[in-house]
Amino acid sequence: MEESKPQPALQKQDTPGALANFPYDRILVERFRVAFPRARWSDERRSWFVPGKTAARRVDRWLAREAELLAAHADSKGRDAYAFDPISSPYLEVADDLRIRTPYSRTALRELHGIPWASWDDELRAWRVPFRSYEELRRRWSAIEEAARRNEPEERKRRREAERDSEAQRTTRLRYAERRRHRYPLPAEDLPPTGRPVATEQYGVVVFTDVSGEVVEPPGLAAFYPHAMRADFDYVWGTWRSATLTELIKTWPARDEAGPMEHSRGWWQPTLAELRVARRNARMIERRMRNRDLGRVS
Repeated sequence: MEESKPQPALQKQDTPGALANFPYDRILVERFRVAFPRARWSDERRSWFVPGKTAARRVDRWLAREAELLAAHADSKGRDAYAFDPISSPYLEVADDLRIRTPYSRTALRELHGIPWASWDDELRAWRVPFRSYEELRRRWSAIEEAARRNEPEERKRRREAERDSEAQRTTRLRYAERRRHRYPLPAEDLPPTGRPVATEQYGVVVFTDVSGEVVEPPGLAAFYPHAMRADFDYVWGTWRSATLTELIKTWPARDEAGPMEHSRGWWQPTLAELRVARRNARMIERRMRNRDLGRVS
């Protein structure tokens, strides 16, 4: 039976009183009838009606006591379940409740947030899970423990070293190096307006500041600029910078999303959705720069 919670229940009617609502359980109903012999069931409200001017206060106290009894009973069952099928792990400590300490992991956090009554204790620097939630913890434990092991400092270091000379890592380094050049291949016959934000395939919404006229050589471009592989276009290098928040706010969005033609040339007028993403990123960058400058002054 789930934990019962008081229902705010004073209703305007001829007889003063309060409504009590809780999940049906035969034994619980018997205890309720003993505590409130004048209570009557209301089919219309699907609740018990307790008459009396102090009924609301008395019903709340009774429900609170029952909730405590229910929690204690559920904790007892959870302790029995743990004794019968315990979890043995360096990440789990058993005390008055179950305490979990793991390296930071989004997966582990997501799993722990899904466990009823689990809570973070800032003083203990641990997650606390009451025994009443043991079955749910047991069900999620393999995912929690696997995520914790994967995020141990030594394991993360080992993965970084293994990936250091991998093909994917080399490609990533080359892509970052290309981005730092702030160049972009543009069709010579269909150049974007300079000084105004436009959307691009690789770098989001940017502002082109100059077109050098230098012809782009096709070899080696496929990995970075797939749009520049069209044989019927001549491409030249353009120089770009990130758009400022002020520029993004002033930019009028396109009514429709870019079509195949705009994507094949590599730039287009940004839509409202694209501008929203760019504005959010620009706000974060400006906030970071402002905080950094304040730190230097202080």
